[in-house]
Amino acid sequence: MTLRVVRGKRAGVASTNNVDRDGLSELARRATEAAESAPGDDAFPGLAPPADPPVVEGYDEETASLGPDEQARYAAAAIEAATDLPVYGFFTSGVSEMAVASSTGLSVEQRMTDAMALVVAASPDCSGYAEHTAWRAREVDPASVTRQAMEKAERTRGAAELEAGVYRAVLEPYAFAELLEYFSHDSLGALGLLEKRSYLSGRVGKQVFDEQISIADDALDARGMPKAFDFEGTPKQRVDLIENGVARGVVWDRTTAARARNGTVTTGHAGPVETSDWGPLPYALSVAPGTADSVEELAELVGDGIYITRLHYLGVVNPREGVVTGMTRDGTFRIRGGKIAEPLVNLRFTVAVPELLGEVYGLTRRVALVSLQNFYGERYPYGVLAPALAAARFTITGVGSKPGI
Repeated sequence: MTLRVVRGKRAGVASTNNVDRDGLSELARRATEAAESAPGDDAFPGLAPPADPPVVEGYDEETASLGPDEQARYAAAAIEAATDLPVYGFFTSGVSEMAVASSTGLSVEQRMTDAMALVVAASPDCSGYAEHTAWRAREVDPASVTRQAMEKAERTRGAAELEAGVYRAVLEPYAFAELLEYFSHDSLGALGLLEKRSYLSGRVGKQVFDEQISIADDALDARGMPKAFDFEGTPKQRVDLIENGVARGVVWDRTTAARARNGTVTTGHAGPVETSDWGPLPYALSVAPGTADSVEELAELVGDGIYITRLHYLGVVNPREGVVTGMTRDGTFRIRGGKIAEPLVNLRFTVAVPELLGEVYGLTRRVALVSLQNFYGERYPYGVLAPALAAARFTITGVGSKPGI
């Protein structure tokens, strides 16, 4: 529980996981003391007014009622599908409930379910990855996830190195979603725009990506992890961020909208208190699909290049230019003659996301929901709806470890 106490233009915030009477009394005392000692903020918009959030999907009673035995059966299905390789991973499901109430009369609540199967198939000389996420557990097929991870792992044996350089590339949805999320932290939220560290600063209304790229933040989409309201209790809105390559805007909360001082209003994207330094963030990114039927068709469009399953160790190097660094993992391959060919070791990369998305050969018709929650903190299911992508420029800066444990 998080409590905000307001005294005029001063506000104090405190949090606790002790929600008995004594715990709540202590919470109120700490939040009040914080408000009384805080400096005034003329841009503080006050607490959110009463709201009528939209009705969304995202809760499944069958998933909410899964107990340890049923969860174990899902995990067992993943294990039983393994044949020649060890597999690692998990099946998890849960129900989350969020409620926001205020002395303004605001009172909203929502229950959410989510389920996920994740599998890494690996031995000392190979590794492959797959996952499946949904808000209905019955839509998750752990055995299929295992088979996908094992098939990918078997193809990574005998990995070769690759010279540094700029390559055409096919990115699976896992890789595309991770890259887009890191880019979004600075460039698709209002605070980055106001502080001029967003790539979109000075570029709203201009062509910034290939015309095949359209990106929205749509928490109302039942294909993702639907949300009715944000952490201020404000109803969620769909926000078109990029439309046919043209920058259309960013997501806003009440604080950044007030700071803009130009009539801007919140789009329902306030985050939890612990992420307030980032400002509003897009928690439901969705990339419009293309026309390709498969990643193999994307490889044909690339002709000669590399194929990337997923990424890790990502970091933002230059937010103003959208530069992200990291490493490929669990399935990197050479593309030759339009075919996904020999395996490669894990590769180090440094990519300007706008440059990557500036020349796109194609995207798949199918989009996948890629989970972005890490399960280390509060359970708040969210992810990116992304197709696979074929692009002209992906910069490899070096080699890393071989596939395997």
